[in-house]
Amino acid sequence: MDDKRKELLKGLPKIDEVIGLLEKKGIDAKASREIVLTTCRDVVQKLRDSILAVQDKQLPALSTDAASAARNVEAIIDDLYHYKLKRLVNATGVILHTNLGRAPLCPEALNRIIDVARGYSNLEFDLERGERGLRYDHVSRLICALTGAEDALIVNNNAAAVLLTLNTLADRKEAIVSRGELIEIGGEFRIPDVMTKSNSILREVGTTNRTRLADYEKAIGPNTGVILKVHTSNYRIVGFTEEAELPPLVALGKHHGIPVFDDLGSGCLIDLAAHGLQHEPTVRDVLASGVDVVTFSGDKLLGGPQAGIIVGNKDIVARIKKNPLNRALRIDKFTLAALEATLMHYLTPEDAPRKLRSLKALTEPLRDVKKRARKLINKLKRTNIPDLTFELREDVAAAGGGSLPTENIPTIVVTIKHAKVPSSRMEAKLRHAAVPIIVRVDEDQILLDMRTVAEDEFGFVEDALRQISAN
Repeated sequence: MDDKRKELLKGLPKIDEVIGLLEKKGIDAKASREIVLTTCRDVVQKLRDSILAVQDKQLPALSTDAASAARNVEAIIDDLYHYKLKRLVNATGVILHTNLGRAPLCPEALNRIIDVARGYSNLEFDLERGERGLRYDHVSRLICALTGAEDALIVNNNAAAVLLTLNTLADRKEAIVSRGELIEIGGEFRIPDVMTKSNSILREVGTTNRTRLADYEKAIGPNTGVILKVHTSNYRIVGFTEEAELPPLVALGKHHGIPVFDDLGSGCLIDLAAHGLQHEPTVRDVLASGVDVVTFSGDKLLGGPQAGIIVGNKDIVARIKKNPLNRALRIDKFTLAALEATLMHYLTPEDAPRKLRSLKALTEPLRDVKKRARKLINKLKRTNIPDLTFELREDVAAAGGGSLPTENIPTIVVTIKHAKVPSSRMEAKLRHAAVPIIVRVDEDQILLDMRTVAEDEFGFVEDALRQISAN
Protein backbone atom coordinates (compact mmCIF):
# COMPACT_ATOMS: atom_id res chain seq x y z
CA MET A 1 0.00 0.00 0.00
CA ASP A 2 1.38 3.42 -0.97
CA ASP A 3 2.15 6.14 1.57
CA LYS A 4 -0.68 8.41 0.46
CA ARG A 5 -3.31 5.74 1.17
CA LYS A 6 -1.73 4.94 4.52
CA GLU A 7 -1.78 8.61 5.42
CA LEU A 8 -5.46 8.97 4.48
CA LEU A 9 -6.42 5.83 6.41
CA LYS A 10 -4.54 7.05 9.44
CA GLY A 11 -6.33 10.39 9.19
CA LEU A 12 -9.85 8.94 9.16
CA PRO A 13 -12.02 10.84 11.67
CA LYS A 14 -12.86 9.26 15.02
CA ILE A 15 -16.54 8.44 15.52
CA ASP A 16 -16.71 10.38 18.80
CA GLU A 17 -15.21 13.42 17.09
CA VAL A 18 -17.85 13.35 14.34
CA ILE A 19 -20.67 12.89 16.87
CA GLY A 20 -19.32 15.77 18.92
CA LEU A 21 -19.54 18.09 15.91
CA LEU A 22 -23.06 16.88 15.13
CA GLU A 23 -24.24 17.40 18.70
CA LYS A 24 -23.12 21.01 18.55
CA LYS A 25 -25.39 21.40 15.51
CA GLY A 26 -28.37 19.87 17.34
CA ILE A 27 -28.43 16.48 15.63
CA ASP A 28 -30.22 14.97 18.67
CA ALA A 29 -33.37 16.86 17.62
CA LYS A 30 -33.38 15.02 14.28
CA ALA A 31 -32.56 11.43 15.21
CA SER A 32 -31.81 9.10 18.10
CA ARG A 33 -28.24 8.49 19.23
CA GLU A 34 -28.41 4.92 17.84
CA ILE A 35 -29.28 6.20 14.36
CA VAL A 36 -26.59 8.90 14.49
CA LEU A 37 -23.97 6.40 15.69
CA THR A 38 -24.83 3.84 13.02
CA THR A 39 -24.80 6.50 10.29
CA CYS A 40 -21.41 7.81 11.44
CA ARG A 41 -19.93 4.34 11.33
CA ASP A 42 -21.35 3.79 7.83
CA VAL A 43 -19.94 7.10 6.54
CA VAL A 44 -16.46 6.42 7.94
CA GLN A 45 -16.50 2.84 6.64
CA LYS A 46 -17.49 3.97 3.14
CA LEU A 47 -14.71 6.54 3.24
CA ARG A 48 -12.26 3.80 4.25
CA ASP A 49 -13.51 1.60 1.38
CA SER A 50 -13.11 4.50 -1.06
CA ILE A 51 -9.52 5.11 0.02
CA LEU A 52 -8.70 1.47 -0.66
CA ALA A 53 -10.60 1.25 -3.95
CA VAL A 54 -10.04 4.49 -5.90
CA GLN A 55 -7.21 5.06 -8.34
CA ASP A 56 -4.18 7.02 -7.23
CA LYS A 57 -5.17 10.13 -9.21
CA GLN A 58 -8.51 10.26 -7.36
CA LEU A 59 -7.03 10.15 -3.86
CA PRO A 60 -6.51 13.94 -3.51
CA ALA A 61 -10.27 14.50 -4.02
CA LEU A 62 -11.18 12.48 -0.90
CA SER A 63 -12.02 14.50 2.21
CA THR A 64 -11.19 12.67 5.44
CA ASP A 65 -11.67 15.43 7.98
CA ALA A 66 -14.30 15.14 10.73
CA ALA A 67 -16.26 18.19 9.52
CA SER A 68 -16.76 16.67 6.06
CA ALA A 69 -17.89 13.37 7.60
CA ALA A 70 -20.30 15.23 9.89
CA ARG A 71 -21.83 17.03 6.90
CA ASN A 72 -22.33 13.70 5.13
CA VAL A 73 -23.98 12.18 8.21
CA GLU A 74 -26.29 15.19 8.57
CA ALA A 75 -27.25 15.02 4.88
CA ILE A 76 -28.09 11.31 5.18
CA ILE A 77 -30.26 11.90 8.25
CA ASP A 78 -31.97 14.90 6.64
CA ASP A 79 -32.77 12.70 3.64
CA LEU A 80 -34.63 10.28 5.93
CA TYR A 81 -37.26 13.01 6.31
CA HIS A 82 -37.89 13.19 2.55
CA TYR A 83 -40.78 11.07 1.28
CA LYS A 84 -39.63 8.56 -1.33
CA LEU A 85 -43.11 7.43 -2.35
CA LYS A 86 -44.46 10.44 -4.23
CA ARG A 87 -47.42 11.57 -6.21
CA LEU A 88 -46.48 12.09 -9.85
CA VAL A 89 -48.05 12.89 -13.20
CA ASN A 90 -48.37 9.92 -15.54
CA ALA A 91 -47.99 11.38 -19.02
CA THR A 92 -46.91 8.10 -20.62
CA GLY A 93 -50.29 7.04 -22.00
CA VAL A 94 -50.04 3.69 -20.21
CA ILE A 95 -53.25 3.84 -18.22
CA LEU A 96 -52.74 1.01 -15.72
CA HIS A 97 -48.98 1.52 -15.43
CA THR A 98 -47.74 -1.05 -12.89
CA ASN A 99 -44.58 0.94 -12.11
CA LEU A 100 -46.66 4.07 -11.52
CA GLY A 101 -49.21 2.52 -9.15
CA ARG A 102 -51.85 1.28 -11.61
CA ALA A 103 -55.37 2.63 -11.02
CA PRO A 104 -55.69 5.98 -9.18
CA LEU A 105 -58.39 5.91 -6.51
CA CYS A 106 -61.64 7.81 -6.84
CA PRO A 107 -62.35 10.69 -4.38
CA GLU A 108 -64.92 8.59 -2.52
CA ALA A 109 -62.34 5.87 -1.88
CA LEU A 110 -59.83 8.42 -0.57
CA ASN A 111 -62.42 9.93 1.74
CA ARG A 112 -63.41 6.50 3.06
CA ILE A 113 -59.76 5.67 3.85
CA ILE A 114 -59.36 8.91 5.80
CA ASP A 115 -62.64 8.41 7.65
CA VAL A 116 -61.85 4.83 8.64
CA ALA A 117 -58.19 5.54 9.45
CA ARG A 118 -58.73 8.51 11.75
CA GLY A 119 -60.24 6.34 14.52
CA TYR A 120 -61.43 2.86 15.34
CA SER A 121 -63.68 0.88 13.00
CA ASN A 122 -65.88 -2.20 12.92
CA LEU A 123 -63.27 -4.07 10.88
CA GLU A 124 -64.05 -7.43 12.49
CA PHE A 125 -67.01 -6.51 14.67
CA ASP A 126 -70.64 -7.23 13.83
CA LEU A 127 -72.58 -4.14 14.91
CA GLU A 128 -75.94 -5.92 14.59
CA ARG A 129 -75.03 -8.84 16.84
CA GLY A 130 -72.49 -7.13 19.05
CA GLU A 131 -69.92 -9.87 18.45
CA ARG A 132 -66.88 -10.67 16.35
CA GLY A 133 -67.50 -10.58 12.60
CA LEU A 134 -65.59 -11.16 9.35
CA ARG A 135 -63.75 -8.32 7.63
CA TYR A 136 -64.77 -9.64 4.21
CA ASP A 137 -68.46 -9.13 4.95
CA HIS A 138 -68.11 -5.38 4.40
CA VAL A 139 -67.61 -5.85 0.65
CA SER A 140 -68.69 -9.42 -0.12
CA ARG A 141 -72.37 -8.38 -0.41
CA LEU A 142 -71.43 -5.76 -3.01
CA ILE A 143 -69.20 -8.12 -4.96
CA CYS A 144 -71.86 -10.82 -5.01
CA ALA A 145 -74.52 -8.34 -6.18
CA LEU A 146 -72.27 -7.09 -8.99
CA THR A 147 -71.00 -10.48 -10.19
CA GLY A 148 -73.75 -12.96 -9.36
CA ALA A 149 -71.34 -14.95 -7.16
CA GLU A 150 -72.58 -16.94 -4.18
CA ASP A 151 -69.74 -15.72 -1.97
CA ALA A 152 -66.57 -13.66 -2.12
CA LEU A 153 -63.21 -13.32 -0.39
CA ILE A 154 -60.61 -10.58 -0.74
CA VAL A 155 -56.85 -10.93 -0.26
CA ASN A 156 -53.96 -8.57 -0.88
CA ASN A 157 -53.48 -9.12 -4.65
CA ASN A 158 -54.42 -11.51 -7.44
CA ALA A 159 -51.19 -13.50 -7.15
CA ALA A 160 -52.19 -14.21 -3.54
CA ALA A 161 -55.70 -15.13 -4.68
CA VAL A 162 -54.32 -17.66 -7.18
CA LEU A 163 -51.86 -19.09 -4.63
CA LEU A 164 -54.53 -19.44 -1.95
CA THR A 165 -57.12 -20.98 -4.26
CA LEU A 166 -54.68 -23.50 -5.73
CA ASN A 167 -53.39 -24.49 -2.30
CA THR A 168 -56.96 -25.03 -1.09
CA LEU A 169 -58.17 -27.04 -4.08
CA ALA A 170 -55.02 -28.87 -5.21
CA ASP A 171 -52.62 -29.27 -2.28
CA ARG A 172 -50.42 -32.24 -3.32
CA LYS A 173 -52.80 -32.83 -6.21
CA GLU A 174 -52.63 -32.11 -9.92
CA ALA A 175 -53.83 -28.84 -11.43
CA ILE A 176 -54.56 -29.30 -15.13
CA VAL A 177 -53.71 -26.24 -17.23
CA SER A 178 -53.15 -25.59 -20.94
CA ARG A 179 -49.54 -25.19 -22.02
CA GLY A 180 -50.55 -21.99 -23.81
CA GLU A 181 -51.73 -20.47 -20.52
CA LEU A 182 -48.55 -20.92 -18.47
CA ILE A 183 -48.08 -17.17 -18.41
CA GLU A 184 -45.46 -14.86 -16.99
CA ILE A 185 -46.47 -11.29 -16.15
CA GLY A 186 -44.55 -8.34 -14.67
CA GLY A 187 -42.12 -8.95 -11.84
CA GLU A 188 -41.44 -12.53 -13.00
CA PHE A 189 -44.82 -13.78 -11.75
CA ARG A 190 -45.02 -17.20 -13.39
CA ILE A 191 -47.97 -19.54 -13.12
CA PRO A 192 -45.73 -22.67 -12.82
CA ASP A 193 -43.79 -21.07 -9.96
CA VAL A 194 -46.97 -20.05 -8.14
CA MET A 195 -48.30 -23.57 -8.55
CA THR A 196 -45.12 -24.97 -7.02
CA LYS A 197 -45.43 -22.64 -4.02
CA SER A 198 -49.09 -23.60 -3.64
CA ASN A 199 -47.98 -27.23 -3.30
CA SER A 200 -50.06 -28.22 -6.32
CA ILE A 201 -48.67 -30.38 -9.11
CA LEU A 202 -48.58 -28.87 -12.59
CA ARG A 203 -50.17 -31.07 -15.24
CA GLU A 204 -49.87 -29.19 -18.52
CA VAL A 205 -51.92 -30.29 -21.50
CA GLY A 206 -52.18 -29.42 -25.18
CA THR A 207 -49.66 -27.32 -27.09
CA THR A 208 -48.73 -23.64 -27.01
CA ASN A 209 -51.29 -22.70 -29.67
CA ARG A 210 -53.90 -25.49 -29.53
CA THR A 211 -55.52 -27.14 -26.54
CA ARG A 212 -58.74 -29.10 -26.91
CA LEU A 213 -61.31 -30.33 -24.42
CA ALA A 214 -60.10 -33.87 -25.06
CA ASP A 215 -56.63 -32.89 -23.78
CA TYR A 216 -58.11 -31.99 -20.39
CA GLU A 217 -60.24 -35.12 -20.31
CA LYS A 218 -57.27 -37.41 -20.99
CA ALA A 219 -55.31 -35.78 -18.17
CA ILE A 220 -57.96 -36.36 -15.49
CA GLY A 221 -56.99 -39.03 -13.00
CA PRO A 222 -57.38 -40.07 -9.36
CA ASN A 223 -54.99 -37.32 -8.22
CA THR A 224 -56.60 -34.43 -10.14
CA GLY A 225 -57.45 -31.54 -7.81
CA VAL A 226 -58.57 -28.76 -10.14
CA ILE A 227 -58.94 -27.73 -13.77
CA LEU A 228 -57.33 -24.31 -14.19
CA LYS A 229 -57.98 -21.70 -16.89
CA VAL A 230 -55.64 -18.70 -16.98
CA HIS A 231 -56.52 -15.51 -18.83
CA THR A 232 -53.58 -14.49 -21.04
CA SER A 233 -53.71 -10.95 -19.71
CA ASN A 234 -50.60 -9.48 -21.30
CA TYR A 235 -50.39 -11.33 -24.63
CA ARG A 236 -52.48 -13.04 -27.28
CA ILE A 237 -51.78 -16.13 -29.37
CA VAL A 238 -53.14 -15.60 -32.88
CA GLY A 239 -53.25 -17.61 -36.08
CA PHE A 240 -53.65 -21.39 -36.01
CA THR A 241 -55.11 -21.59 -32.49
CA GLU A 242 -57.72 -23.43 -30.49
CA GLU A 243 -58.73 -23.41 -26.84
CA ALA A 244 -61.36 -25.19 -24.79
CA GLU A 245 -64.24 -22.89 -23.89
CA LEU A 246 -65.43 -22.60 -20.30
CA PRO A 247 -68.91 -24.21 -20.56
CA PRO A 248 -67.57 -27.55 -21.87
CA LEU A 249 -64.77 -27.44 -19.26
CA VAL A 250 -67.34 -26.79 -16.52
CA ALA A 251 -69.41 -29.74 -17.75
CA LEU A 252 -66.29 -31.91 -17.77
CA GLY A 253 -65.43 -30.86 -14.23
CA LYS A 254 -68.92 -31.55 -12.95
CA HIS A 255 -68.94 -34.97 -14.61
CA HIS A 256 -65.77 -35.94 -12.75
CA GLY A 257 -66.46 -34.00 -9.55
CA ILE A 258 -63.49 -31.70 -10.13
CA PRO A 259 -63.73 -27.92 -9.51
CA VAL A 260 -62.97 -25.57 -12.40
CA PHE A 261 -61.00 -22.44 -11.54
CA ASP A 262 -60.66 -19.43 -13.88
CA ASP A 263 -57.94 -16.87 -13.15
CA LEU A 264 -59.25 -13.80 -14.99
CA GLY A 265 -56.23 -11.65 -14.12
CA SER A 266 -57.38 -8.09 -14.72
CA GLY A 267 -61.07 -8.75 -14.19
CA CYS A 268 -63.79 -6.52 -15.58
CA LEU A 269 -67.27 -5.61 -14.31
CA ILE A 270 -68.64 -3.73 -17.33
CA ASP A 271 -68.87 -4.39 -21.07
CA LEU A 272 -65.87 -2.58 -22.56
CA ALA A 273 -67.04 -3.35 -26.09
CA ALA A 274 -69.91 -0.89 -25.51
CA HIS A 275 -67.22 1.80 -25.26
CA GLY A 276 -65.47 0.85 -28.48
CA LEU A 277 -62.81 -1.38 -26.91
CA GLN A 278 -62.20 -5.06 -27.61
CA HIS A 279 -64.43 -7.57 -25.86
CA GLU A 280 -63.23 -8.59 -22.44
CA PRO A 281 -65.26 -11.21 -20.54
CA THR A 282 -66.90 -9.74 -17.45
CA VAL A 283 -66.75 -11.54 -14.12
CA ARG A 284 -70.54 -12.01 -14.23
CA ASP A 285 -70.34 -13.60 -17.70
CA VAL A 286 -67.63 -16.01 -16.57
CA LEU A 287 -69.52 -17.02 -13.43
CA ALA A 288 -72.67 -17.56 -15.50
CA SER A 289 -70.83 -20.39 -17.28
CA GLY A 290 -71.01 -22.35 -14.03
CA VAL A 291 -67.31 -22.15 -13.22
CA ASP A 292 -66.67 -22.89 -9.56
CA VAL A 293 -64.24 -20.10 -8.65
CA VAL A 294 -62.84 -16.97 -10.32
CA THR A 295 -60.00 -14.68 -9.25
CA PHE A 296 -59.17 -11.16 -10.47
CA SER A 297 -57.40 -7.94 -9.49
CA GLY A 298 -58.85 -4.89 -7.79
CA ASP A 299 -56.44 -2.28 -9.19
CA LYS A 300 -56.59 -3.02 -12.91
CA LEU A 301 -59.74 -2.82 -15.03
CA LEU A 302 -61.87 -2.59 -11.89
CA GLY A 303 -60.17 0.74 -11.07
CA GLY A 304 -59.80 0.32 -7.30
CA PRO A 305 -57.07 -0.47 -4.74
CA GLN A 306 -54.65 -3.36 -4.97
CA ALA A 307 -56.55 -6.50 -4.01
CA GLY A 308 -57.12 -10.08 -5.12
CA ILE A 309 -60.82 -10.93 -5.34
CA ILE A 310 -62.02 -14.53 -5.14
CA VAL A 311 -65.63 -15.23 -6.12
CA GLY A 312 -67.69 -18.31 -6.80
CA ASN A 313 -69.35 -21.34 -5.26
CA LYS A 314 -70.10 -20.70 -1.56
CA ASP A 315 -68.81 -24.11 -0.43
CA ILE A 316 -65.50 -23.65 -2.24
CA VAL A 317 -65.09 -20.05 -1.06
CA ALA A 318 -65.82 -21.27 2.50
CA ARG A 319 -62.98 -23.80 2.16
CA ILE A 320 -60.63 -21.09 0.91
CA LYS A 321 -61.55 -18.85 3.86
CA LYS A 322 -60.58 -21.60 6.30
CA ASN A 323 -57.15 -22.08 4.74
CA PRO A 324 -54.50 -20.94 7.29
CA LEU A 325 -52.72 -19.07 4.47
CA ASN A 326 -55.70 -16.74 4.26
CA ARG A 327 -54.63 -14.90 7.41
CA ALA A 328 -51.19 -14.24 5.96
CA LEU A 329 -52.71 -12.85 2.76
CA ARG A 330 -55.64 -10.86 4.13
CA ILE A 331 -56.24 -7.20 3.33
CA ASP A 332 -56.31 -4.31 5.78
CA LYS A 333 -59.03 -1.82 6.67
CA PHE A 334 -57.75 0.83 4.23
CA THR A 335 -58.05 -1.50 1.24
CA LEU A 336 -61.50 -2.59 2.36
CA ALA A 337 -62.65 1.01 2.71
CA ALA A 338 -61.34 1.97 -0.73
CA LEU A 339 -62.70 -1.16 -2.40
CA GLU A 340 -66.17 -0.67 -0.93
CA ALA A 341 -66.34 2.91 -2.21
CA THR A 342 -65.06 1.86 -5.65
CA LEU A 343 -67.55 -0.99 -6.03
CA MET A 344 -70.50 1.26 -5.21
CA HIS A 345 -69.93 3.10 -8.50
CA TYR A 346 -70.72 -0.13 -10.37
CA LEU A 347 -74.23 -0.35 -8.93
CA THR A 348 -75.17 1.97 -11.81
CA PRO A 349 -72.73 0.73 -14.50
CA GLU A 350 -72.98 3.87 -16.59
CA ASP A 351 -71.49 5.85 -13.67
CA ALA A 352 -68.28 3.81 -13.37
CA PRO A 353 -66.50 5.20 -16.48
CA ARG A 354 -67.27 8.75 -15.32
CA LYS A 355 -66.29 8.29 -11.67
CA LEU A 356 -63.26 5.98 -11.87
CA ARG A 357 -60.24 7.67 -13.43
CA SER A 358 -58.68 4.57 -15.02
CA LEU A 359 -61.97 3.57 -16.64
CA LYS A 360 -62.48 7.13 -17.83
CA ALA A 361 -59.01 7.13 -19.40
CA LEU A 362 -59.81 3.86 -21.18
CA THR A 363 -63.20 4.92 -22.52
CA GLU A 364 -62.99 8.71 -22.94
CA PRO A 365 -63.87 9.89 -26.49
CA LEU A 366 -60.88 11.14 -28.48
CA ARG A 367 -62.53 14.55 -28.94
CA ASP A 368 -62.50 15.09 -25.18
CA VAL A 369 -58.83 14.09 -24.95
CA LYS A 370 -58.06 16.59 -27.72
CA LYS A 371 -60.01 19.30 -25.94
CA ARG A 372 -57.97 18.76 -22.78
CA ALA A 373 -54.73 18.83 -24.81
CA ARG A 374 -55.66 22.20 -26.30
CA LYS A 375 -56.41 23.55 -22.83
CA LEU A 376 -52.94 22.54 -21.65
CA ILE A 377 -51.24 24.15 -24.66
CA ASN A 378 -53.22 27.38 -24.20
CA LYS A 379 -52.31 27.44 -20.51
CA LEU A 380 -48.62 26.90 -21.22
CA LYS A 381 -48.57 29.54 -23.96
CA ARG A 382 -50.14 32.10 -21.61
CA THR A 383 -47.34 31.59 -19.10
CA ASN A 384 -44.75 32.71 -21.70
CA ILE A 385 -42.12 30.15 -20.70
CA PRO A 386 -39.17 30.97 -22.99
CA ASP A 387 -37.67 28.61 -25.61
CA LEU A 388 -40.61 26.17 -25.61
CA THR A 389 -42.73 25.16 -28.60
CA PHE A 390 -45.86 23.00 -28.46
CA GLU A 391 -47.84 20.91 -30.92
CA LEU A 392 -50.75 18.44 -30.91
CA ARG A 393 -50.31 15.02 -32.43
CA GLU A 394 -52.40 11.88 -32.74
CA ASP A 395 -50.89 8.75 -31.22
CA VAL A 396 -51.90 5.55 -29.44
CA ALA A 397 -52.12 4.80 -25.72
CA ALA A 398 -52.15 1.42 -23.97
CA ALA A 399 -54.22 -0.09 -21.18
CA GLY A 400 -51.18 -1.54 -19.40
CA GLY A 401 -51.22 -3.65 -16.26
CA GLY A 402 -51.55 -6.83 -18.31
CA SER A 403 -54.93 -5.67 -19.64
CA LEU A 404 -56.13 -5.49 -23.27
CA PRO A 405 -52.63 -6.22 -24.63
CA THR A 406 -53.52 -5.86 -28.32
CA GLU A 407 -55.67 -2.74 -27.94
CA ASN A 408 -54.23 0.44 -29.44
CA ILE A 409 -56.26 3.22 -27.87
CA PRO A 410 -56.38 6.42 -29.97
CA THR A 411 -54.98 9.37 -28.08
CA ILE A 412 -53.63 12.90 -28.37
CA VAL A 413 -50.15 13.87 -27.24
CA VAL A 414 -48.75 17.31 -26.58
CA THR A 415 -45.25 17.49 -28.03
CA ILE A 416 -42.85 19.89 -26.32
CA LYS A 417 -39.49 21.01 -27.63
CA HIS A 418 -36.97 23.27 -25.90
CA ALA A 419 -34.66 25.36 -28.05
CA LYS A 420 -31.69 24.91 -25.71
CA VAL A 421 -32.35 21.76 -23.67
CA PRO A 422 -32.16 18.34 -25.39
CA SER A 423 -35.19 16.10 -24.98
CA SER A 424 -33.25 13.49 -22.99
CA ARG A 425 -32.21 16.15 -20.49
CA MET A 426 -35.73 17.53 -20.33
CA GLU A 427 -37.06 14.06 -19.54
CA ALA A 428 -34.60 13.71 -16.66
CA LYS A 429 -35.41 17.17 -15.29
CA LEU A 430 -39.15 16.51 -15.45
CA ARG A 431 -38.58 13.21 -13.66
CA HIS A 432 -36.79 15.06 -10.85
CA ALA A 433 -39.36 17.85 -10.46
CA ALA A 434 -41.04 18.48 -7.11
CA VAL A 435 -44.00 16.57 -8.52
CA PRO A 436 -42.32 14.30 -11.08
CA ILE A 437 -43.71 14.28 -14.63
CA ILE A 438 -43.15 10.92 -16.36
CA VAL A 439 -43.17 11.37 -20.15
CA ARG A 440 -42.24 9.64 -23.38
CA VAL A 441 -39.34 10.84 -25.52
CA ASP A 442 -39.48 10.90 -29.30
CA GLU A 443 -36.19 11.99 -30.87
CA ASP A 444 -35.87 15.72 -30.18
CA GLN A 445 -39.10 16.28 -28.24
CA ILE A 446 -40.99 15.01 -25.23
CA LEU A 447 -44.54 13.69 -25.44
CA LEU A 448 -47.26 14.23 -22.87
CA ASP A 449 -50.08 11.75 -23.51
CA MET A 450 -53.27 13.52 -22.54
CA ARG A 451 -55.25 10.33 -22.02
CA THR A 452 -53.45 9.90 -18.68
CA VAL A 453 -53.03 13.57 -17.70
CA ALA A 454 -55.92 15.16 -15.78
CA GLU A 455 -56.76 18.85 -15.95
CA ASP A 456 -56.03 19.34 -12.24
CA GLU A 457 -52.42 18.25 -12.97
CA PHE A 458 -51.71 21.04 -15.46
CA GLY A 459 -50.18 23.18 -12.73
CA PHE A 460 -47.57 20.52 -11.96
CA VAL A 461 -46.60 20.37 -15.64
CA GLU A 462 -46.34 24.16 -15.83
CA ASP A 463 -44.19 24.40 -12.69
CA ALA A 464 -41.81 21.70 -13.91
CA LEU A 465 -41.38 23.29 -17.36
CA ARG A 466 -40.87 26.73 -15.84
CA GLN A 467 -38.11 25.30 -13.62
CA ILE A 468 -36.36 23.78 -16.63
CA SER A 469 -36.28 27.12 -18.47
CA ALA A 470 -35.15 28.93 -15.31
CA ASN A 471 -32.09 26.71 -15.06
